[in-house]
Amino acid sequence: MKKKKYTRREFIKQNSLAGGAFLTLGATSSLFAGGVKKSDTPAILGGPAVRSNGWPSWPIWNPETDEKQVLEVLRSGVWSRSKTVAEFEQKWAETVGAKRCLTTVNGTNALVCSLANLDIGFGDEVIVPPYTFIATVQAILLNGAMPVFVDTDRETFQIDAEKIEGKITSRTKAILPVHIYGLPADMTRIMEIAGKHDLVVVEDACQAWLAEVGHQQVGTFGNAGCYSFQNSKNLPMGEGGAIVSNDEEFMDRCYSYHNLGGSYGSVSGAPGAGRLMLGNKLRLSEYQAAIGLAQLERLEDQTRRRSENAAYLKSQIKDIPGIAPYKLYNDVTRAVFHLFPFRYQKEEFKGLSRATFLKALRAEGIPNGDGYSTLNNQPYLEHALSTKNFQQVYPSHMLDFDNFLERNQCPENDKLCNEEAVRLSQWMLLGNRSDMDDIATAIEKIYNSAEKIKQSIS
Repeated sequence: MKKKKYTRREFIKQNSLAGGAFLTLGATSSLFAGGVKKSDTPAILGGPAVRSNGWPSWPIWNPETDEKQVLEVLRSGVWSRSKTVAEFEQKWAETVGAKRCLTTVNGTNALVCSLANLDIGFGDEVIVPPYTFIATVQAILLNGAMPVFVDTDRETFQIDAEKIEGKITSRTKAILPVHIYGLPADMTRIMEIAGKHDLVVVEDACQAWLAEVGHQQVGTFGNAGCYSFQNSKNLPMGEGGAIVSNDEEFMDRCYSYHNLGGSYGSVSGAPGAGRLMLGNKLRLSEYQAAIGLAQLERLEDQTRRRSENAAYLKSQIKDIPGIAPYKLYNDVTRAVFHLFPFRYQKEEFKGLSRATFLKALRAEGIPNGDGYSTLNNQPYLEHALSTKNFQQVYPSHMLDFDNFLERNQCPENDKLCNEEAVRLSQWMLLGNRSDMDDIATAIEKIYNSAEKIKQSIS
C-alpha cells in the first residue's frame, strides 16, 4: 500500500487530532521547525519557553562608523537646516529614484505638507484606508478635508482597491494609499482609478523604504510620496520625515511651506516682498540628517536580511492551521517588512482567543502585537466634525457622526483589527534562521496544546 504524503498543514493538524500519535509512532518531526512535540508543555502552562535569548536591539548604532559626521555637526554649531540636510535629501532622492526630496520634522507633517500643497483642504474628500497609523487620517483632517474610508483587503492588509470607485463622489480630490508594514498597496489599480477620475495620489510610504512594485519604488507612483524616520522605523533618526516627487513646482511649494512661506525656486516675488505663502516651520535639524546618513549606509543590507528572513518564516508557518501570513499583490517585486503580519484564526486553535494566543506566544519568548485598532469609528473623528471650521464648511448631514459612521463602515477591517491581526517587529527579522525557527516552533506548541491552554486560562 502506498504511504500517504502529508503537507505540513495536514501533518500538524492530524497530529493534533490524533493526540500526538503520529510523533509517538515514530513519524518524522522534521516538518516542525524546532522539532516540537505534542508532549511539550507550553510556557504559559509552566513548561520551558522555546526561547530565552533576547532579540536584536534597535536602533543600531556603531560609534566607530556612525559618530564622525554627527560629532562634526555638533561641534560646528550649525544645527539648523544646512548642508547635511541637503546631502541627506539628495541621497534619499537618488535612493528611491525621485527627482527631488524635502525633509520634514516627521512623517506626519510630510503628509500634511504634501496635501496642503496639492491644494487639498476644506470641502474636499480624501480616500484612505482604515488600517494604518492614526497620523495618516489626522493629516487629512488637519488640512480640513474629509476622510472617506475604504475597507481593507484582509489577505494583504492593504486598502481594497476594487472598492475605491464605489466611494468616489463629486467632492473626492485625492487617494491616500498606505503601504502598511512595508507591504506595497495595489498601486497599479490605484493609479488607474486616479487617472480615470482625475484624482491626485499621495502615497503614505512611512513604513515602506525601498519597497517596490514592478521594480519601481513605492512613493514614486503618485504626485508625492511620504516617509517617516521615527525611532522604530527601518531608517531611524529619532524623528524625521521626507517628501519625494518629480514635480519641481510642487516641491518648491513644499519647501516654501516648510520654511514659513519663504521664497524658494518658482515660489518667488519682488525683492523685499517678504513671505509669499501660508506656511509652517517643519525644518529638519543637521544632526538628525547626520544620523540618517549613517543609517542609510546599512539600509539595503538590513532590508535584504529582513526580506530573506520574512520569506523563510512565512514558509515555516503558512501550513500551520489557523495561521495565514500576509499575501503580496502579483506585481510586487519587493516588500520591506517594517512589521511581519499574519492573521490568526481562532477556530483552528480550539476557539482560543487572540489575546490568549498572544500571551502564550510572549510566554515562549516571542514578543508580538495585535496590530492597529479601527480608525473609522473613534472619538477623534467626532471631535473634528464638531470643530468650528468643519461646521462652517460642510453640510449638516456630513457632520452628523452617526451618519458618518454609517457611510464609513469597514466590516473586513473590523474583523482584521478586532480578531485576526498579529504582528512581529522588524528587528526580529534581523536575526538568523534559527530565530525564525523559534517563532514557528512557539506557534506550533500553542497550536498543539490550544485546548489545554483554553481550559486552563478560562
